[in-house]
Amino acid sequence: MDGLDLIKTFREVALRRSFSRAGISLGMSKATVSKHVAKLEERSGVRLLHRSTRSLSLTEAGRILLDRSTELVELAENTLHELQAHGSQPRGRLRISAPHGLISGWMSDVIAGFVDLYPEVYITLVSTNEKVNLVEEGIDVHLTGGRIEDVNLIVRRLIQYEMVLCASRAYWARYGMPQVPDELRSHGMLTLSAIVDSHLHFEVGGTSRQVAVRSRMEANDAIALIELARRGLGVAYVPEPLVQTHLENGTLVSVLREYVPKDQWLYAAYSQRRHNSAAMRALLDYVQKSAASLKEAA
Repeated sequence: MDGLDLIKTFREVALRRSFSRAGISLGMSKATVSKHVAKLEERSGVRLLHRSTRSLSLTEAGRILLDRSTELVELAENTLHELQAHGSQPRGRLRISAPHGLISGWMSDVIAGFVDLYPEVYITLVSTNEKVNLVEEGIDVHLTGGRIEDVNLIVRRLIQYEMVLCASRAYWARYGMPQVPDELRSHGMLTLSAIVDSHLHFEVGGTSRQVAVRSRMEANDAIALIELARRGLGVAYVPEPLVQTHLENGTLVSVLREYVPKDQWLYAAYSQRRHNSAAMRALLDYVQKSAASLKEAA
């Protein structure tokens, strides 16, 4: 292994403070990562890490190397990505993170189609509903319906989608279907934990209107809310792509579609160092086209 690869391995360990997490990101075993760092220390003649059974920290020499190697590694990776971009076939590894519901829903079909089309791209999926630090967790691209606040990331809009209010036929038969947004006040809502506001926003007569609602239950995963709605527990407020199959087969019925704002977007966030990756561009283009086709078929 050349010196640059050894430095890249060291950087992963230093950023994650863990040989194991660095190994997962790099696709190596913990033992291999440890050997590479030891080899770098041997070549440089200095200790780069303080190791103990419970912690891992940088020595002064390690801090200097981490700081000064940033531009070097980014330059090398960007150059390689630009060279790969001239190739006819995207290749390499992509580590993708997304919420549980997105991966469990239509995104699984999209990823399967992408891998079939580009067999030389190896995908690692990270399913999480928590905020993601792309650098620390070795994520190449994060897909989310929420806004991206990190100004250091490149954010690309992929597809616009709608939020849907839906419940089972049995629930509507028992409690009645609301005809206007205000009638939601008497219903039990199944809400996403990420939506901290107790009001839902609607467009009524061309103006924005907030309606106070009562949350009967919340979850950090839209798929869980959809399953609870199917069992008649309440009215779910979830992204349309995740619930489309249930709407089509009639197990869930939507209401107030004409009042729900249509300003939701699926975003992709990634760092500058992955901007010129042929595999990355191919993935985002494929997701965008697949999502658009799904929307047109709805």
